[in-house]
Amino acid sequence: MSLAIVHSRARVGVHAPEIRVEVHLAGGLPAMSIVGLPEAAVREAKDRVRAAIQCAQFEFPARRITINLAPADLPKSGGRFDLAIALGILAASGQIPVAALDGWEFLGELALTGELREVDGVLAAALAAGQSGRKLLVAPHNGAEAALAGTVETHTARTLLEVCAALEGRKSLPAAQPLPQRPSTEPDLADVRGQTQARRALEIAAAGAHHLLLIGPPGSGKTLLASRLGGILPPPTQAEALEAASIASTSGRGLDLTRWRQRPFRAPHHTSSAVALVGGGADPRPGEISLAHNGVLFLDELPEWSRHALEVLREPLESGHVHISRAARHCEFPANFQLVAAMNPCPCGWAGDPSGRCLCTPEMIQRYRARISGPLMERIDLHIEVPRLPPSALRTDAPPVEASADVRARVVAARARQQTRSETPNARLSQTQTNAFCRLETRDSLLLERAVDALQLSARSLHRILRVARTIADLAGSAQIETPHLSEAIGYRTLERGSTRAAA
Repeated sequence: MSLAIVHSRARVGVHAPEIRVEVHLAGGLPAMSIVGLPEAAVREAKDRVRAAIQCAQFEFPARRITINLAPADLPKSGGRFDLAIALGILAASGQIPVAALDGWEFLGELALTGELREVDGVLAAALAAGQSGRKLLVAPHNGAEAALAGTVETHTARTLLEVCAALEGRKSLPAAQPLPQRPSTEPDLADVRGQTQARRALEIAAAGAHHLLLIGPPGSGKTLLASRLGGILPPPTQAEALEAASIASTSGRGLDLTRWRQRPFRAPHHTSSAVALVGGGADPRPGEISLAHNGVLFLDELPEWSRHALEVLREPLESGHVHISRAARHCEFPANFQLVAAMNPCPCGWAGDPSGRCLCTPEMIQRYRARISGPLMERIDLHIEVPRLPPSALRTDAPPVEASADVRARVVAARARQQTRSETPNARLSQTQTNAFCRLETRDSLLLERAVDALQLSARSLHRILRVARTIADLAGSAQIETPHLSEAIGYRTLERGSTRAAA
């Protein structure tokens, strides 16, 4: 038979669409052509495949070989189709049985020696292969990653010769096994001395998945607090962990297979560009906000970021995803992250400090804070001041404070209430859900109206106050939002644009 069809998977963003590798042998002068929008690395597969077949002691057919990568309108990139192309040529030339290819999907780049090399995005391919009902064969270095899917029978092979021997029934291939998980090493909240109000805000942020802004002088503990958020967040579900791991796999930056069950914590430098945050490129890859999906994105020195980089956060903070459009590609990346930002109160960092060392003028402070736009500021639910602590509060023999495990227990209980009520954290309630689950008594509605008018807050800020109040009520185990809950939620908005100008 001069025609063979082999199944493989491409990588398009965080998805892995099916590719049919159709190989046809015909008469005429020996030649080999690959069609179906192949990029340079795919076109070069003809040389890698030829050498690999010959090194495996098979005969490379001296015929006209046409390889079609279907669907034809989907751009193909990388060396991930090498193994499928080689097997298609061998099957079409009758050197291995065509029927043996049924029920399999193949991913792997071929060395000239016939050895299988790893490719990126294998986890997404394994999840997709599990939905198709086929088995998957990958390189040994990709085996542990593919095994995370748990829904597909995955095997590994070292060389093209081993694959052919297995297809002919002469050899069995080992099943891929996931690596054992290392215990969590999240920093403990017990390391944070003092800062009672900031610790409380951190707990509320974790309980409702709210965005948080920490404002304070240098060395007051803003970064220390932000790094402890992951230790009090609820553990991710299996689906959430797989989704985050799949994004890390397709990013090309590597996936830690021993910690994939932990929520991601990303802390890019403030010199990072807008593209580094949202992703992109000729072959679009996820950026930092997608790598923080189902986890935490920490932006330190917030006013030092470029205005353009900060403004690209506005849509993902609302929608939970990012659209990347290029001339030949269009990708959508999930970006359901929790933002934690930190900044100084003024250019020198000491505005409001009791020492009186700040020499910044009100105009300097206003220009500094105006680097963060009002629309971005109002998308952050909690604004909290982190003051400098006196030396007595930092003594090593001070009484112990609450550890992350104790706070996490309350956070998990609050999240469970939210899951039962609305199946989503409070920060992600829709407008309809907010109206239904965040009802106020008449006196509390009047209190909120007065606060919104006094602070000159927008409708978006009003709804975020309601969601934060709902989270505070959940932490207290209250079925209704009470006046203390609402008052505390309003207190976390006093640093928004209107009040910061007044304070300056």
